[in-house]
Amino acid sequence: MILYNNVYKLNEIILKMEKNSRIYIAGHKGLVGSAIVRILRKEGFTNLILRTSSELDLRNQKATEEFLEKEKPEYVFDAAAKVGGIRANMTYPAEFVYDNLQIQNNIIHSSWKNGVKKLLFLGSACIYPRECTQPIKEEYLLTNILEPTNEPYAVAKISGIKMCQAYNKQHGTNFISVMPTNLFGPEDNFDPINSHIVAALIRKFHEAKIQNKDEVTLWGTGTPKRDIIYVDDVAQACLFLMQNYNSSDIINIGTGKDLSVREIAGIVKDVVGFKGKISFDATKPDGMMRRILDISKINALGWKAETDIKEGIKKTYDWFLKNEI
Repeated sequence: MILYNNVYKLNEIILKMEKNSRIYIAGHKGLVGSAIVRILRKEGFTNLILRTSSELDLRNQKATEEFLEKEKPEYVFDAAAKVGGIRANMTYPAEFVYDNLQIQNNIIHSSWKNGVKKLLFLGSACIYPRECTQPIKEEYLLTNILEPTNEPYAVAKISGIKMCQAYNKQHGTNFISVMPTNLFGPEDNFDPINSHIVAALIRKFHEAKIQNKDEVTLWGTGTPKRDIIYVDDVAQACLFLMQNYNSSDIINIGTGKDLSVREIAGIVKDVVGFKGKISFDATKPDGMMRRILDISKINALGWKAETDIKEGIKKTYDWFLKNEI
């Protein structure tokens, strides 16, 4: 492969997935992975390689290498990760750094060894410094200290980015890294401890409604602002980038709009139908006070998020009612 201007090309021709290409989606049961599977099938890709965590432990180097050697995927979407919100990150920091490092190291290295044509690595908006000019541009990575509440996870994801860049530089691979903002949607984790903001709010308000509670208390002050995005939009972006983006430089995925935690809670409350009061426990951490990604780079390539936030939350709550109750 030839490298120039941080763009990787094979014989001057950008490779694109064909409908019958062998495509491995790591973490296909998770929030992003399942959405990627949905969009690939919708778009007519027929040769998808899928394994559950019980069938393949991606933390196991030997098992991962043997799997990729046997299956020989041409393209890889690496959406496998241990994820969670503030409470989970603070409770299980060792697992967040160890599991994620093991998983991504094994997938990236084995993909190179087995001649994968292109790999997409899912990072996270939490890789960026705590104190950062907003909206956050890709070049702000590693310009200041990280948010302490999710530092182990962020450090692991940054390592994955740097590993993709290193393999591109040394081995001429075409491994790209994408940074989605806060995600929500079907197949999310609704566990009270391990969930992200929207999933956590859906469970809290639903249980409060069922129990006829007068009040729901949420962590923090309610003032932090977040750009939240429906997961099917992220899956669309991943497919778009897999077909159209070939650079070592990271690229953001988001909506370009942000809402306060208080505003997000109000939308979820209305969708769920909880009639009580919302209060905030300011003794609990807020996390990063504002995080909105600069998405001018992906917009310039021709992609924009399409799903209205309230509509996305309705779809997520419908899935929750059918699958989690």
